[in-house]
Amino acid sequence: MSEPTTEEKVAEAERAALQLAQCSEAERNAALESIADAIEAHSDEILTANEEDVEEAEELLEKGEYTQALVDRLALSHSKLESIAEMVRSVAGQDDPLGKTLEARRLDEDLELYKQSVPIGVIGTVFESRPDALVQIAALSLKSGNAVILKGGSEASESNRVLYEIIEEATSDLPTGWAQLIEARADVNALLEMDDSVDLLMPRGSSEFVSYIQDNTSIPVLGHTEGVCHVYIDEDADLSMAAEVAHDAKVQYPAACNAAETLLIHESVAANFLPEIVDRYEESGVEMRGDARVRDIVDVDAATDTDWSTEYGDLEISLKIVDSMPEAVDHINEHGSKHTDSIITQDGDTASVFMQGIDSASVFHNASTRFSDGYRYGLGAEVGISTGKTHARGPVGLGGLTTYQYFIEGDGQIVASYSGANPRAFVHEEFDGEWTPGRLSGSRIEQ
Repeated sequence: MSEPTTEEKVAEAERAALQLAQCSEAERNAALESIADAIEAHSDEILTANEEDVEEAEELLEKGEYTQALVDRLALSHSKLESIAEMVRSVAGQDDPLGKTLEARRLDEDLELYKQSVPIGVIGTVFESRPDALVQIAALSLKSGNAVILKGGSEASESNRVLYEIIEEATSDLPTGWAQLIEARADVNALLEMDDSVDLLMPRGSSEFVSYIQDNTSIPVLGHTEGVCHVYIDEDADLSMAAEVAHDAKVQYPAACNAAETLLIHESVAANFLPEIVDRYEESGVEMRGDARVRDIVDVDAATDTDWSTEYGDLEISLKIVDSMPEAVDHINEHGSKHTDSIITQDGDTASVFMQGIDSASVFHNASTRFSDGYRYGLGAEVGISTGKTHARGPVGLGGLTTYQYFIEGDGQIVASYSGANPRAFVHEEFDGEWTPGRLSGSRIEQ
């Protein structure tokens, strides 16, 4: 049998999405538990496939075609797989995002309007080298009742293929085709044209890649782009705290999109702060680049104009001295990617002005940028971090994978009663209540 076309896969996902939306929370949670169990049971098989991907990536690294950061994101281990399985279980443990009454409004007596959370439908995803992203996206899509089209990077093709097959087998009780894997670039181009069938696209990658997707489709796009994140050390910062946060934000996991790429230091504390943080960065193998004022204090390489807008994704960071907090805000808004930025200060008023002045999805006070993460936010997991402003922003968890429908429960009302001579008046009264199908007609029958 020949491999189904992208069009056939999407058509099957469409059918599955309608059925999956009707599956109970218990059914969806049971499927998630099966995925977690299967990942643990097939860990050796997954790692063997992943080893093939890593070996090929390391060869390309030696040729200068891949970065070390990409190889680091690609590699799996037994402990990593345990974390992935735990992530899937944590998604199962989240509150059901579906069937929630978001608003309830009485339009008139026995005429009630409900705004209910429902799945988006069919979601298309294109993501980078991390094979755990495939599991994360699939788990969140399943919990939120969405069918999903999965397209990972070619560098993780063996890992993604095995993980997909494990997920497909583990969820055999669900509607067939709820998750689909596509692998070729031509498949992506075909997907972009399917605006009648695909409800949302979620690309994860560079700004250029996300822009390409946006420019070549009429499907709504929720983009996860690069993270050019900043930590600003204010004149009223606790410098010991500042050193801890600045070190963690860069070193704890430099390949992450929420790792700091630029450190801004107020000129009044630069002479005291820079030598300590430079020593700590050097001990951790961080390559540093600074502006002229930084280099007057410490011995680092010179920063170029492009450094201020660069996502290194590695043990590299740029350092800059600023004269004021407003200058730091201006620099971040000009060079940042609207991802995550942090201020270190003991002055609450300064923190407030900074946080409200930064146009980023997440802004922190006295905390590492590395906290910008769906799991750490208590979302269970994330499909990505959106740097746009609609329809979801920041780490996108289950809530970002739902939309809503309006349901009206009536008792035979007609619009003609509310127009013409002596029309009835609408009440338009908000009330606390959960939608129950047919509850008004049901109560009438009971009477």
